[in-house]
Amino acid sequence: MFVDRVEIYCKAGDGGDGCMSFRREAHVPRGGPDGGDGGNGGDVVIRAERNLGSLANIAGHRHWKAERGQHGMGSLKTGRSGDDVVILVPPGTLVKDADTGILIKDLAEDGASVVVAEGGRGGRGNKRFATSTHRTPREFEYGTPGQERNVILELKLIADVGIIGKPNAGKSTLLSRLSKAHPEIADYPFTTKYPNLGLVRLDYSTEFVMADIPGLIEGAHAGIGLGHEFLKHVQRTKVLVHLVEPSPMDQTDPIQNYEQIREEMRLFDETLVQRPEVVCISKSELPDAEAAAELLSEQLDTEVLQISSATGDGLQKLVQRIVDVLREQRERDEASGTDS
Repeated sequence: MFVDRVEIYCKAGDGGDGCMSFRREAHVPRGGPDGGDGGNGGDVVIRAERNLGSLANIAGHRHWKAERGQHGMGSLKTGRSGDDVVILVPPGTLVKDADTGILIKDLAEDGASVVVAEGGRGGRGNKRFATSTHRTPREFEYGTPGQERNVILELKLIADVGIIGKPNAGKSTLLSRLSKAHPEIADYPFTTKYPNLGLVRLDYSTEFVMADIPGLIEGAHAGIGLGHEFLKHVQRTKVLVHLVEPSPMDQTDPIQNYEQIREEMRLFDETLVQRPEVVCISKSELPDAEAAAELLSEQLDTEVLQISSATGDGLQKLVQRIVDVLREQRERDEASGTDS
């Protein structure tokens, strides 16, 4: 099950109360105060873990509560602090305050973490209030309550390359041919219900992560179809591979289909259409593939690749083109970082 958005309630542990106590020992008159401090409450921490691929592991766990701190005791014994609660999420998870909508932190890297609810502080025991003129204090402090917060966790997959296109354009089939991913594949539209990730390796030193995005249709930016829920996953990709079917099942025009997808991305996030894009005519074994590639290439004034996941034609060239674009983009980023 793929889950990319959950809302949870987090409650940090309360701090333990300080203790009011006096020494009571034989032959020790006026033993004085010996009340210990209370322990601190545990925090609620959210941490990115690379071995997770979605938020399904916490989808059914609505409430998260850390342990409270123990109360202080006599003989200057400090109460034990409560254990933290650590919530593991995939890298790429956005942590937001559900009440204000403010982004708390973007857990983009493995191991990144954030405290969403801080545990209460333990109260001071009466020993802390003793002075030279106030030798038998009866004052002590109660522990402070732990923070409470409703949190929204929203996953945006982290992939180097995103495969986009109309339903049934061959996105899942391409991912299965280039990587070891096993997405659901069938000869009807909207087979893919959620994004799939796969690792594509050119050689031992060159690899990248590729994701296929569920098919987009007209109006996807406004919530129509399946694509709207997953357009956000395209936002983290560095390169887009746009698959165009030469002979769509619905008899639509391939050129118009390409432009429609571009428009949906622009309406959702204008920066998406500025990403490097590799345009491919899929299913090159079909008779209309070459003509469609020529028309699209003429309109875009750029090379349009022809690939076939069924026969393997053009796949090696596509992978090399992706690697080249990723390398060029990395060099530009490094250069701009040096200049700044």
